[in-house]
Amino acid sequence: MTDGIAPVLTSLQKTLKISLDAFRSANSTEDAFTELRARAEEAGIFVLLIGNLGSHHTAIDLETFRGFALADEIAPFVVINDQDAQPAWSFTLLHELVHVWLGETGVSGAFAGAKIEQFCNQVASEFLLPAGELADLRVDDSMDFQTVQARISDFAGERHLSSSMVAYKLYQAGAIKQETWSRLSAFFRAKWLQTREERRERAREKEGGPSYYVVRRHRVGAALIELVRRAMADGVLAPSKAGKILGVKPANVQAMLNPVRPPPVGATREAPLARA
Repeated sequence: MTDGIAPVLTSLQKTLKISLDAFRSANSTEDAFTELRARAEEAGIFVLLIGNLGSHHTAIDLETFRGFALADEIAPFVVINDQDAQPAWSFTLLHELVHVWLGETGVSGAFAGAKIEQFCNQVASEFLLPAGELADLRVDDSMDFQTVQARISDFAGERHLSSSMVAYKLYQAGAIKQETWSRLSAFFRAKWLQTREERRERAREKEGGPSYYVVRRHRVGAALIELVRRAMADGVLAPSKAGKILGVKPANVQAMLNPVRPPPVGATREAPLARA
């Protein structure tokens, strides 16, 4: 931390091999996070999405944690609470990566006032939104609330950012007062909750959708799945332990590791299906 924000940020960008332009050039916020996650996993960090204790009935509140990092020298882990708004995942991932860089295991959300949490926030926000760019967002307290929230939403959406994060940086910069920031935070939170509920409703009405294993693989992450696959192939990991690692029953491990791919276009029905 005594080195300051800039050297840590430079080290992050160099190790992850990703630039801000590359992050923003993604087709969607989801794709931007997926790319950032892939780069972290390529660097040797396992990134998991866990927001409950096994079912949607046991969802973990964001006040408990937005993410946490296990800064182990051999197997560092980052866990992101996927109950949070998706645009916030990239910020949380970067925040937790800074914990790994500092060699400090930590939980974000519970101790936001701690110096190390503030430092991690500063590095993550500088990665996603350099301080110099904030001037491009012409917002102040003299504007009506609707104009302010609309400009922030557009600004954040174009850059795959969380609107709440942008609003908070405006507050830190003195562009808006705390009262405005609090009102914006509540507005964006309510908007996200409404959008999430609408998506769930559409998913309930829509037939099909991603299978359990597709969702599970997405949450576990490609790096951990590949590690388990190699360990089982080498005979050093039993299905029972593999199931514990992947969060499934031993009988379902192979379904997690070897998703059936559709046959190529033009293939006959008798042709064997390719496996990962």
